[in-house]
Amino acid sequence: MEESAELFLKYLTYEKRCSPLTVIAYRSDLELFTSFMQQKGYGLMCDCKARHIRRWIMHLLSTGMMARSVNRKIASVRSYFRFLCNEELRETNPCTIIFNVKTPKKLPIFLHADDVDLMLDECNFEDSYEGVRDRTILQLFYLTGMRLAELVNLTDNQIDFENDYILVNGKRSKQRIIPFTKFLKTILNAYLELRNAEFGKEVVGGRLFLTNKGEPIYPKLVYRIVHKHIEMVSTITKKSPHIMRHTFATVLLNNGAELMAIKELLGHSSLAATQIYAHNDFEHLNKEYKQAHPWAKNKEE
Repeated sequence: MEESAELFLKYLTYEKRCSPLTVIAYRSDLELFTSFMQQKGYGLMCDCKARHIRRWIMHLLSTGMMARSVNRKIASVRSYFRFLCNEELRETNPCTIIFNVKTPKKLPIFLHADDVDLMLDECNFEDSYEGVRDRTILQLFYLTGMRLAELVNLTDNQIDFENDYILVNGKRSKQRIIPFTKFLKTILNAYLELRNAEFGKEVVGGRLFLTNKGEPIYPKLVYRIVHKHIEMVSTITKKSPHIMRHTFATVLLNNGAELMAIKELLGHSSLAATQIYAHNDFEHLNKEYKQAHPWAKNKEE
């Protein structure tokens, strides 16, 4: 590794206080670029030109590397050259004319309504604290669309049973209000009654959800709960809590909710983040097409 790169990595470690894993990732990316420069006979990485970086990017893509991975490596190199310029170790930054690779937009994966009904109505939940808690967690995800971290850190005080809403603490300490129905109100009350009977009202940190030992619930446990029950009813590849969030948004959109309303409920900072839900699954699209187009039915008969 070149001396300038080692200086950069020390800067990340001691001044930026990046995590060890982050520094390892930067080192790996810079070593990959250094190796490319050496193999092509282009000289030192610190002296490279913009054309060398472009050729490296094309080389990475030609090996089948995903665009997101390539962009992460570009970001590492971009940070490295910014450091060199700030430290006056180089006059110009070759990355000022280097752009990220376009990444294909993926439609969100979600559960169909029938799968959700099957999971929540027909899956056997044990008639115990854990069983009631797990079912309440799944219903809360589906009926509010909140994030994993938001649910894990949810406290009793954030639930307003008088006005029927939950005050959610979102990303960057941004708060939002999510209304809930009488159905969810009944579910939450039943869960709280059982939890308080099991552990008492003075729970640790005022947390809403607890483990079977009375400790605050944690993300990995919630992930396992969601994964387990989605696996029972669906063959989708991803089975994380975020799938429940996607499902919440998709159900609202398919039933006539406006994007701006969904944006506020999800706590997105911009409408662009919400627009990924502006889609219909093929089955619904095909049904609407056949019902609406005069030739779709007549010409087949």
